[in-house]
Amino acid sequence: MAASERYDYIIVGAGSAGCVLANRLSEDPTNNVLLLETGGSDRSVFIQMPSALAIPMNMPRYNWGFESEPEPWLDNRRLDCPRGKVLGGSSSINGMVYVRGHGADFDEWEEHGAKGWGYRHCLPYFRRAETWTEGEEGDGDEYRGGDGPLTTSNGNGMISPLYGAFIDAGKQAGYLETDDYNGYQQDGFGPMHMTAANGVRASTANVYLKPVMGRKNLRIIMFAECDRILMDGTKATGVRYRRDGGYIDVHADKEVILSAGSVGSPVILQRSGIGPAHVLRNAGVEVIADRPGVGANLQDHLEVYFQFECNEPITLNGQLSLFNKALIGARWLLFKDGLGATNHFESCGFVRSKPGIKWPDIQFHFLPAAIRYDGRLAFDGHGFQVHVGPNKPKSRGSIEILSRDVERKPKILFNYMQHPDDVEAFRNCLRISREIMHQPAMDRFRGKEIQPGADVTSDADLDAWIRQHAESAYHPSCTCKIGADDDPHAVLDSECRVRGIGNLRVIDSSVFPTITNGNLNAPTIMVAEKAADMVLEKDPLPASNAPYYVSPDWQTKQREGTPLRKLDAAA
Repeated sequence: MAASERYDYIIVGAGSAGCVLANRLSEDPTNNVLLLETGGSDRSVFIQMPSALAIPMNMPRYNWGFESEPEPWLDNRRLDCPRGKVLGGSSSINGMVYVRGHGADFDEWEEHGAKGWGYRHCLPYFRRAETWTEGEEGDGDEYRGGDGPLTTSNGNGMISPLYGAFIDAGKQAGYLETDDYNGYQQDGFGPMHMTAANGVRASTANVYLKPVMGRKNLRIIMFAECDRILMDGTKATGVRYRRDGGYIDVHADKEVILSAGSVGSPVILQRSGIGPAHVLRNAGVEVIADRPGVGANLQDHLEVYFQFECNEPITLNGQLSLFNKALIGARWLLFKDGLGATNHFESCGFVRSKPGIKWPDIQFHFLPAAIRYDGRLAFDGHGFQVHVGPNKPKSRGSIEILSRDVERKPKILFNYMQHPDDVEAFRNCLRISREIMHQPAMDRFRGKEIQPGADVTSDADLDAWIRQHAESAYHPSCTCKIGADDDPHAVLDSECRVRGIGNLRVIDSSVFPTITNGNLNAPTIMVAEKAADMVLEKDPLPASNAPYYVSPDWQTKQREGTPLRKLDAAA
């Protein structure tokens, strides 16, 4: 490839945001678009079959394989931080859970200086992205989309009785029920939604990129790792990337757009001389723009697996022999249905951890198996678990390059549990989880508590167990945040432009000012949909007037219709 090759737009990263941008920016045939991706094809059956999600997540071919520094508040454990390195990015290796977040999350963004990113502005882009298959066919409503690229559904329709029992247990514990946590009311227990279409993973590669790969004005280069942004003073002019052992320069006449994710985007900025001056100098990089917020403000969701033995042989633990896996895979290959066609997270809950919290800060993912993300069983027998953790952490971490060398991984420190409020919130998570699991709806199924263990009850014991067993929920974000002009740590303006640098934007989950209340794929896609209109200088979609639910007595009571009981004594 000639070093003088030119494009209008260069997009770095073909992930959850980059595939959306490639589709939207190339809709105009006069725009010449280049999409660079470090990884390769996503054609593997392990990526496309929803139930195989743990396999690509643990394969170096598809996963960057980042890990944290020893986390000082988690007994100095290093935690995995998987990120997708393949077409579709993390949307090709994630758990396919579709959670937009609470409406108040986006109003919080606006309060942090992200003008035009309130819920009323974001909801129309959630709708534009989506086809919701559980409503009337082909129809949306004021919350759900009816004709967007991204198919969302309720999975296999909760065929296991454990899903319904978990929802009933939440109601018996005094919480609300919700038939659509992505609509008006997130609070409560109900079916969980997933990104799958006709039994196949609905990654952004599948639903945004592949339908437009034939466009003559869109070029996709795989196995192309971005080294740095080319600069003319403080103006971005292109990208240098590495491929087949060599370095190649390409140039952008309009804009360079980083969509390399919450780890990749700040790392590329720092390698390009844009970031905290002391970090750049220590790494041997010339400082072009001292931006202390690049790589700062790192936020993630931490979770634990609350596990029980099951009294009946009805869990997925009985389906995990090589023979049964082969049968499941064969059925999926032939018909795209059965146990291979779901992520198995088909019921969930969103609740508040204590009085005085305006919107839910705890999320439950229920799974009819006792197993880890790496596929290892918790024990020899039948079991079930709920993944639970606080969704609005106050601890903040950072990502810093250690060298100019593109092959050297960055220093990632989340500082999980540094803030004492996060410690209290996690204790409440476990106590609430235990109370829900001991409701009558679970009596038929509930056996021995595998972990934490029924004897882990005191604050000290709970804290120790959390430090030893908490894991990342794989939602790193917020490392290049949008913010107000007077915020020295705001990397971007409200149109995702890097402050003080011409022709350069960041569009991915790193732009979030604060982490949303749930999984991050849905809001990342929304950000890319909305930012695409900004890049193209289109008028934004008309703002929505649809309301969202906030408990009217949130300042005094946590549960609907019942007083606080066990939580009062524990808080």
